[in-house]
Amino acid sequence: MSTLFITHPLGLGHDMGPGHPEQPDRLRVIEQALEHESFQMLARERARRGTLEQIVRCHPEAYFRSLEEAAPTSGVLHLDADTLMGPGTWEAAMHAVGAACQAVDEVMEKKAANAFVAMRPPGHHAETSTPMGFCFFNNAAIAARHAQAVYGAARVAIMDFDVHHGNGTQDIFWADPTVMYASTHQMPLYPGSGGRNETGDSGAIVNAPLAAGDGGAQFREAMDSKVLPRLATFRPDLVIISAGFDAHRRDPLAQINLTEEDFAWATTRLMDVAQASAGGRVVSLLEGGYDLTALARSVAAHVTALMGRTPG
Repeated sequence: MSTLFITHPLGLGHDMGPGHPEQPDRLRVIEQALEHESFQMLARERARRGTLEQIVRCHPEAYFRSLEEAAPTSGVLHLDADTLMGPGTWEAAMHAVGAACQAVDEVMEKKAANAFVAMRPPGHHAETSTPMGFCFFNNAAIAARHAQAVYGAARVAIMDFDVHHGNGTQDIFWADPTVMYASTHQMPLYPGSGGRNETGDSGAIVNAPLAAGDGGAQFREAMDSKVLPRLATFRPDLVIISAGFDAHRRDPLAQINLTEEDFAWATTRLMDVAQASAGGRVVSLLEGGYDLTALARSVAAHVTALMGRTPG
């Protein structure tokens, strides 16, 4: 089995206007990076369209309908100061959901060893009934529920190394002992959540915040001491990665100083967790990452690690 890469040109259609950091070029540079000959063995599929059935496992139907009806046919609609809908947003969001569930299908059915999904918009800030932080539907949460509903996964772990805390994912699974949500993130920073004392009703939430200026040493220590032991004890049937690359030292939206090598290291360690209890099943979903050069290099290192090779 090989690593699977899922994307779709409709992801380019989501455009929140000039100067917005969550821009279509994010997907373009990722696709260019993965065209390199070192990725010739990477399996590739176009994203399927998501369904209402998949979405309502995490979001109320009324919320789904409200976004569907709000989607503009021209111009840009502001849902909040940072989260905007254009004419291409709805189909991009629906295909981002579909791609996340498609990746779960391929990995759970053993058609792929693991999968990386490059779609927009991202998802980890989307709460049960609230779009925010560039996010509309919580792709990682929907993927976890899909694995449980369709494949009977008893325990799913979501590891989020985006520089911003995934408040939406935490919100959705706060009271659920069957889904572990773990996050490393800069704090204080948007959205203001993610303190160590935020552990959920059953202790299945693990937050390991980092301080502005921290780098690879502090990130690896947080992973080694706080996150990875808890993941190993949880023994997930599937590991989902909310793969944000905005903790890179070049990224303009935060002040954490990770490098491509740090993302590759974390990927390999998460693969080790998956190998121990989940048959190696890993699904990685793109979240943030706003310096285009850093994003391309970091994704290349991440996918190289997923493919089982040492970056270099």
